[in-house]
Order: sequence, then structure tokens, then C-alpha cells
Amino acid sequence: MPQPRNDAPIGVFDSGLGGLTVLRAVAAKLPHEDLVYLGDSARVPYGTRSAQTVVNYARACARKLREQQIKLLVVACNTVSAVALDILSAELDFPVLGVIAPGARAGVRASRNGRLGVLCTPGTVLSGAYPREAAAVSAEVKVFVEAAPLLVPLVEEGWLDGDVPRLAVRKYLGALVEHDIDALVLGCTHYPLLAAVIEREVADLHGSHVPVVDSAHALASELAEVLEKRQLSGSPGKVGKLRIFVTDMPNKFTEVASRFLGQDVASLDVTAIDL
Repeated sequence: MPQPRNDAPIGVFDSGLGGLTVLRAVAAKLPHEDLVYLGDSARVPYGTRSAQTVVNYARACARKLREQQIKLLVVACNTVSAVALDILSAELDFPVLGVIAPGARAGVRASRNGRLGVLCTPGTVLSGAYPREAAAVSAEVKVFVEAAPLLVPLVEEGWLDGDVPRLAVRKYLGALVEHDIDALVLGCTHYPLLAAVIEREVADLHGSHVPVVDSAHALASELAEVLEKRQLSGSPGKVGKLRIFVTDMPNKFTEVASRFLGQDVASLDVTAIDL
């Protein structure tokens, strides 16, 4: 495998705009790195698709980012990380990182008594990826997974506080708290925007503080380690550039993308493309 250039960008893709929370974490951790983001907003969501369809979509996204001469690929989609990561890793000639393994490892570290809860999409639940990755870290840990499908549309509509998101979060957390979890992983890129609500509700239901792990931050930390280990880190003296590609430009793109990225995207380099 030829060594990629150190000054090449890092590619990040997701089934839509949710992966911008991962991009945000990566940019904060590695502000000197150039980043290229691809959001497949025309075919979102991936979580309801068959495994083979997800693999096909993931290959198309990876090919498009490969054209940008990236040095490393970050799969910001939990569904793709669950079903297609090994395939992409085998087919591509640069490192590929997903969000599930870093999130699971961080969750195991945060758990005091080995009872880890995970909120995620139905597709990620069916994959069994979080229990599998947690078991690779510790055979002692027990993982309790709960699908929370209503949270994605709530985030995309901007319902981040108030009774509606609070009651939805509480409904999903109730089943996990019954298992006496002592740490919780946010297993979907949308969920960090509801982190404050989730932290309050899980503490209230549990009766004590429960650490909440954001897979995006866990991935960003591991990404920094991989770049250093493989001698792929860019020059720390420069300010990284960001380009964004989307396969559809929905009417509320600027509003939704700004919410995920935590900054106004109107001035960013955003291009609509076909795959």
C-alpha cells in the first residue's frame, strides 16, 4: 500500500448531515487538518436499508472521496460502520475508521460495573455491532441496546429542548435504566445534539449521574493517534480547510447543517453532486 501524502485531506462521510457532529469533533481535535465531508442526503436514511444496499451506497461514497485524494477515511455513519467497515477497509488503499469501535471502547472505560447502555438506530441494533465491539475490549461487560428512531427526526426539525424531546428520550431511556446501566453511549450521530436532555433524563431515571459517551469525540481522539502512528499528521502550523459535498440540497440545508456543525455554513464551500 503506497503511503498517502501527509498534506492530503481526511475524508468523512455519512448518510446525511448527522455526521457533521463527527466532522465538528474531528475539526476541534485536529484544526490543522484539511477535511472533505460527503453527506448522502439524497438517500438518507441508511438505517432502514438492507445490508447489501448499505454496502453499495458506502462504496459509492468512498469512491467519490477517493477522487479527492484523501489520506484516510472516516465513516461517520453508525449503520455503515456496523455492516460495511470491514469491506471498505479491505477494498481501499488508505486507513478506514468507523464510529462504533471507538464509541464502544470509550463506553467500556466509562462503565464502573460493566453494564453499558447504547442508544442507536434500529439498523445498528440489528447489526449487533456495539455488543461485539464491547466484548472485544472486555468479556465482562454486558451491553444493553435500545433503538430510538424518533430522535433523528426531532433533531432534524430542531426540537432539541422542551417536553416533546424530553418525553421521547425518557421513553427510550426507561428500558435501559431498568437494566441498571452505569454508562451510556450515544450510538447515532444525531444524538449529541440532544446530549443535555439525555444526560438530565438518564440521571433522573437512574437516581444518580450516568456518564454519557459521545462516539464522535471518542473517534476524534483515536483518529489523532492513528495519524501519528502512521506518520500521516499534517503540518500543525496551518489552519485546515473544509469542503462539503451533498447529494441533495434540501430547503432547510443551511439551518440543519449549521445546527450540526455549530457554526454558520453559509460561507463554507458546499457543492451538490451526484454519485
